[in-house]
Amino acid sequence: MTEDKKKQIISRVDHTLLKAMATWEQIDTLCREAVQYKTASVCIPPSYVKRAAEAYGGGLVICTVIGFPLGYSSIETKVFEAEDAIGKGAAEIDMVINIGDVKNRAWDLVEQELAALRGAVRGKILKVIVETCYLEQAEKIELCRLVSESGADFIKTSTGFGTGGATLEDIALLRAHIGKNVRIKAAGGMRSAGDHEAFFDAGADRLGSSSAIEALYGT
Repeated sequence: MTEDKKKQIISRVDHTLLKAMATWEQIDTLCREAVQYKTASVCIPPSYVKRAAEAYGGGLVICTVIGFPLGYSSIETKVFEAEDAIGKGAAEIDMVINIGDVKNRAWDLVEQELAALRGAVRGKILKVIVETCYLEQAEKIELCRLVSESGADFIKTSTGFGTGGATLEDIALLRAHIGKNVRIKAAGGMRSAGDHEAFFDAGADRLGSSSAIEALYGT
């Protein structure tokens, strides 16, 4: 793979560390790598947002997760989490949809949640994690419609903590049904440089990955 191709891929990766036992030393290393290799952002736990923002200022785009990883927090809780994270320096919010509402076909509640989070994020980037590994095809298609109508910026496949991560088939399905102004973020299951390239080729606009730098640069 050429150096230009590597740079193109890494510039569209959210360099990610969301493990429960992540230390500040590990988060700091992640942030330094993101600055060095010019990733799209770092995706880190909410508890580290303020410290990372203070340490790196405007030199780093900080993404964090809301309602993570199970999605069943109340709408009010997710709104508070999002507003708190933005206030502490997050520029991008990855929110897990209430999967129970999806399974109950309570589409009105899904719509309410999306509207509330779009309002809470106030012009920052909102990515909606739908956790495709738990969904039937019809549910994925309906979520494409609701996410598109909500004004969210991205639909995201996975938390990386479910029973499966992104698949190329899901990227194709989302691409076929998502609105023209909504981008796709694939997450979970990418290990090699070829994996990362394949998801972009399939139609993903952003990747959430903990292994992209190692895969592309061997570090």
